[in-house]
Amino acid sequence: MKVLDTELLVIGGGVAGAYAALTARTYGADVVLACKTPLLGGSTRWAQGGVAAPTGPGDEAAHAADTLTAGRGLCEPATVAAFVSEARAHVETLRELGVAFAPEPTLEGGHRRPRVRHTGDATGLAISTALARALETAGGAGLRLLPGHFARTLRLDGSEVVGADFLGPEGPVRVRAGGVLLATGGFGRLYPVTTAPPEGTGDGLALAYRAGAALRDLEFVQFHPTAVVQGGAAHLVTEAARGEGGVLRNAHGERFMTRHDPQLELAPRDVVARAIAAEIAATGRVDLDLRHLGAAFVEARFPTISQTLAGLGLDLGRDLIPVQPAVHYTMGGVLTDARGRTTLRGLYAAGEVASSGLHGANRLASNSLSEGLVFGARAAREALAASRGLRPDGEAAPAPGADPADLPGLRQRVAGAAGLRRCAGSLEAALAAPRLRVVPGETRATLEAANLDLLATLLLRGALRREESRGGHARLDFPHEAAQALHSVQTAGEGLTDEAVQPGRAMLSFSA
Repeated sequence: MKVLDTELLVIGGGVAGAYAALTARTYGADVVLACKTPLLGGSTRWAQGGVAAPTGPGDEAAHAADTLTAGRGLCEPATVAAFVSEARAHVETLRELGVAFAPEPTLEGGHRRPRVRHTGDATGLAISTALARALETAGGAGLRLLPGHFARTLRLDGSEVVGADFLGPEGPVRVRAGGVLLATGGFGRLYPVTTAPPEGTGDGLALAYRAGAALRDLEFVQFHPTAVVQGGAAHLVTEAARGEGGVLRNAHGERFMTRHDPQLELAPRDVVARAIAAEIAATGRVDLDLRHLGAAFVEARFPTISQTLAGLGLDLGRDLIPVQPAVHYTMGGVLTDARGRTTLRGLYAAGEVASSGLHGANRLASNSLSEGLVFGARAAREALAASRGLRPDGEAAPAPGADPADLPGLRQRVAGAAGLRRCAGSLEAALAAPRLRVVPGETRATLEAANLDLLATLLLRGALRREESRGGHARLDFPHEAAQALHSVQTAGEGLTDEAVQPGRAMLSFSA
């Protein structure tokens, strides 16, 4: 087995992982960045709309208020405050790295003023490309890049994370580290219709859970309201299309959002997604209408989407575009504080894999890219400051494998029970269904299947336990919000517990 030693191991090469690695290098740290895809893999490159940040000091309070409103009582106020105070500076760093943002920010759902920076409709790709270029420039003795390396397990010295084992292109690799930072993204691939990339299989959450870290709020799943679904594939139409004036119409041509929310098409995503689903059920279809904006403007503003839809036989500027909700983002994740610390020493998390308290029950549009910047940098700094140097190799946490041939059935069960609307009967039935078959041997496919199988159980358990409707979680049998906003926390061996929102919480307690 090949063995590498480093001060900081970053697992994941999207915006959070790449920016964390670059931040650590600015402090002179030795860094290993491993990801199971090439550097331009992951969810970041698919982000269309943009990156949200206050337009100036006077906008910080408003951005915080919009974030808290979308989060429906489950945001951690201290985390939101840290985010809005730091996001703008990190966006400017992206500009210095070569991301050519448009001169003026745009408006998206849930925001009361324009504050979303974009590069047309391919902002994520521009950011991924700039960060990958910076990583390759910084690569060398102090920054070793390991693309194509799948993290099979974390290694523990008692309750402290001291490294990880990988399946590499040329065989197994062990990385011993002073700190391990998870930036592996979400678990959208637990659902059959999703905008998540194929690699969105929740690996970091499963790694952390099996090692003993707490996971939080896995039942909160965000459906993007406007996806074009053909052949089982979901093609995202950015929220910015509605920000520019796009209108949603039902099969009768009616602009139905006038009956659902004062913000109309720019209401929070959970509101718009459920409204679209209701209109599809009632009238047969929902269309996104941009025709009144003019074909020339639409094609110039949204060239990537226009090209994608053209391949499906649709003209974004001239046709009514049939849309429906699709799983887009998973708000729950590894429980962290505002500095990226998890409940295990030596383990940090940032980005979609983490539950930092920023998103609460419903992520505000375009806060995810800036979240990766702010908390990737914060987690990297904290990991370096708290490092106790290299530890013993430790023991490997469990790394079971499951049959990937069973995944289609699992996905259908999860979608049927834990979709846009849920109830106790369907959740209980899905939980009672057999788990995926355990298979011998460790490959990326079998390990990913086992990770999704684990997360399905945890999500369904959390959704059954949460007897209310809040943000991305809606129960037919409990249609109203509970009086108190509570997080759901799940830890291996300890089951599921509730935790109150902690205003101004400064730190987490660590395992002994």
